Amino acid sequence: MKQQKVTCAVVQTGSILFDLNATIDLFIENLRAASKQGADLVVFPEAFIGGYPKGHDFGARVGSRSPAGRDMFARYFDSALDLTGPEFTRISKAISAANIYVVVGVIERDGGTLYCTLLYFDRTGSLTGKHRKVMPTAMERLIWGFGDGSTLQMQDWDIGKTGGLICWENYMPLARTHCYGQGVQLYCAPTVDDRVVWTPLMQTIAVEGRCFVLSAVQYMQRDKAPEDFDCADGNEPDTVLINGGSCIVSPFGKILAGPVFGEDCLLVAELDLNELARGKYDLDTVGHYARADIFSLHVDTGAKKPVIS
Repeated sequence: MKQQKVTCAVVQTGSILFDLNATIDLFIENLRAASKQGADLVVFPEAFIGGYPKGHDFGARVGSRSPAGRDMFARYFDSALDLTGPEFTRISKAISAANIYVVVGVIERDGGTLYCTLLYFDRTGSLTGKHRKVMPTAMERLIWGFGDGSTLQMQDWDIGKTGGLICWENYMPLARTHCYGQGVQLYCAPTVDDRVVWTPLMQTIAVEGRCFVLSAVQYMQRDKAPEDFDCADGNEPDTVLINGGSCIVSPFGKILAGPVFGEDCLLVAELDLNELARGKYDLDTVGHYARADIFSLHVDTGAKKPVIS
């Protein structure tokens, strides 16, 4: 049997909220650390570049928004990533220098809207794809737009088909099935969900899709946000806003690394891609275990443009 080994890393740390360049510094630091560990692929958390403003309400009430809330949103907007800007170029060059595949969660600024997005980079630092979160959760809908089906593609990289979903998109069975239907092998699940129930969900996805799951969760304390950031979870500097819980899981649901809570960390695991075929032997939920004569899923992958000219 041909040996197919891939070394993958998951970064657990938090953004420097409202400071794009300082967060990119932290990104590069962790990128280099993963490269030194021999990683072929490194996965960063949801909203890592651009930040997750945990505990802030942006001055919103039913029927009204406050001037102070609009000011806070303007700061958040300014710290988001423009994919045509110099900060994006800096990220791309750092990835090229590290010679490593990267999946990173960003807050993407496009026109007047922000999106919670996953960016996929190959070893040369070229952007091969992106996924915009199709279903922001609760208050996230106030500050982020909705992605469409055109950004749900897997990346056909030489280390394996790579893709996945963001945070609570992973609770959407049909979205997961679309990933399985594209043959995902390295399933990335960046999130800020730091609850202990997240780990068994990752195990379920790994078993259900017979794929490796790489889940990167932020670990963020209050001192990574500005002093005037009024947080409902507390304003003491050592208040933990996001508590981690990153993990790497095999296609049989075995936890290969993590979960780790309460600290920054870099998880690294060597993955045997032969486990994929071993798993599909008795469970292929989009193949011999699918019962296509009874069940089917139709996915609209067309881009939805509000203005067509």
